Parts: sequence; C-alpha cells; structure tokens
Amino acid sequence: MKEMTYVTLGKTGLRPAAVSFGGIPIQRADGANTVAVVDKLEEYGINYIDTARGYTVSEEYLGAALEGRRDKFILATKSMERTAQGMARDVDISLKNLRTDYIDLYQIHNLPEKDMETAFGPGGAWEALDQARQAGKIGHIGVTAHNVDALGRLVEEYGDKIETVMFPYNIVETQGHHVLAKAREKGIGTIAMKPLAGGNLDDWELALRFIAASGVIDISIPGMGCVEEVERNAAVDLSAPLTEEELAKCDAIRRELGSQFCRRCGYCAPCPQGIDIPANFLMANYARKYGLGDWARTRYEALKGHAGDCVKCGTCEGRCPYELPIRSMLERVAEVFGH
Repeated sequence: MKEMTYVTLGKTGLRPAAVSFGGIPIQRADGANTVAVVDKLEEYGINYIDTARGYTVSEEYLGAALEGRRDKFILATKSMERTAQGMARDVDISLKNLRTDYIDLYQIHNLPEKDMETAFGPGGAWEALDQARQAGKIGHIGVTAHNVDALGRLVEEYGDKIETVMFPYNIVETQGHHVLAKAREKGIGTIAMKPLAGGNLDDWELALRFIAASGVIDISIPGMGCVEEVERNAAVDLSAPLTEEELAKCDAIRRELGSQFCRRCGYCAPCPQGIDIPANFLMANYARKYGLGDWARTRYEALKGHAGDCVKCGTCEGRCPYELPIRSMLERVAEVFGH
C-alpha cells in the first residue's frame, strides 16, 4: 500500500491527507455504503472528511459511520447561514447529525461579496462560529467561495478572521491561483474543491497530481461515493513531477473544455432575466456527472431564475471572458430539467 502524504493545513495545525474526502456524492447511496467508504478511508489513512449541511443526508450517514472512530478523522462541515442565530443553530444540528461533540473545521459556505458584511459583521455567522470555537464545539473557522473576486476580498479583508479557504482549483480552473498563493503566505490553509471540475475531467490521476504540483493548494477533496473511488484516489503518487507530455495534455484538456466549460467567474452577471447562470450550469453538471438527479433538481427548482427563462438577449455572452456560447449551453440545461 502506498504511504499516504500528509500536509499542515495552514495555521490550523491540522495534518490532513493531501488527497482527502469530499462528501457530496456519498448521499446518493445508503448508510451501509457510507460505512464501507469510511472503512476504506481509515484503511488508507485518508483522515480528512468534508461534508455540509446542504448535502442532504451526508452528515447523518457520516455521523453513523464515524461512531467508535471519530478521533481518527479530521471532520469539516459547513453552512450557508449568514446570521449568528442561523449559524449557531446549524452548528448544533451538525454536531447532532455527525454524532460528535466537536467539529474540527466549520466553514461559512459559498460566501459571495454581497453577503460578507452580514456574515462578518455584528450578529453575523462568523460571530456564532467564534463563540462555538470558544465553547469547544468547533476547532477552526473557514470559508468557501466560487468567485475569484470574493476570494480575494476574503483573503485581504478577513484573513485575520479565517483559517482556511476552499475554492475551485483544477486543470481548467486556475483563476484563483494568485489569490490562493497570497492566502498561503498569510498562513491560511487552502482547500481545492471540484478537483475533477465537477466530473468533467476523466484523467483523475493527472488532475490530482496537477493540483499537488500547483504550489498553492494544501489539500484537494474529490468526491468519493464508493469504495472504488477511495481506492483510486489513495493510489495516486503526488510526488511525481508532471512531465512535459503531461503538461501538454493539460493544455489540450483546457482547449477541449474551454469553449463549453463554465468557470463560475461571475462576469456574465447580472442576467436581465435574473438567471444565476453559473448555478444553472452547476446543477446540470451534478445531474449529468454525479448521478444526483433528484438532489440537483431540488436545488435547480429553488433557483430564482431557470435556464428556460433565457430570452437569448446575449448580454451574458458579451461579458464572458471565455467567450462561452452561454445561450446554447442554457438550452441544454433546460433540456436536463425540463424548463
């Protein structure tokens, strides 16, 4: 068995495996599968588990699977709440679901710029997390984001309040590279979400090695919904440098996906019809790639604007720095969900 690589997650002092566990896909099976997955995580030494309040039954499944071995894992979860009252409630729910009296890392989930003053201000989510930390309910505080401008503001303005940031980083999404480098300079731990670009990257070994070689990421958290995915990810040798041939392959992947791949930079906003374009693409990708049709549909229906609402004005395409054919891409999203 390959020896697992461990890293220090910024100023938290936590020592997670460099390739760790993302909890989105675990919900698509059942509790017995989750136990088998956690058994395999323990066997291979993958000791960091990421989940979220928003991942339906993921916390509950993992909580049951962790009973009797909680101390062998670093446990991270997150909440979309922005107020202190809501966040305090969610921390307690997470503790109950995960069947533990402490959570190593609690994160403010998917925080856009417009919500930052609320989340970090008086009566905001950060205040509740700080109180939970003082009470011993959580160990550390982090934030996740999808927009590079939001990430930059988090690092520059709130870097003294957070210990980790989670951001998309993969072969085709490197837009946060310079900000993540600044985060590491400040001692903020960096976590790569979407290491396989939401399932768009088929060469998982190259994808994980690319991230490890980036110099700006501490750990990546590919989603693992079955034992086979754990075994596959655990076997990757992160120490081998990328060859010229592999770097050329990365360039080819970018060219292949570049014309049809949303990087969630947000420059297309605002849509005159109120469509959150990146969110629409993301939900369709979850349905297509992760086998989470019902979960993705529920979240798609909750969006204020849907792909079928597009009037094809083209405003978004004029703003997109990647010149994506957004109107035709939205048509395909509408086909997935029926409107």
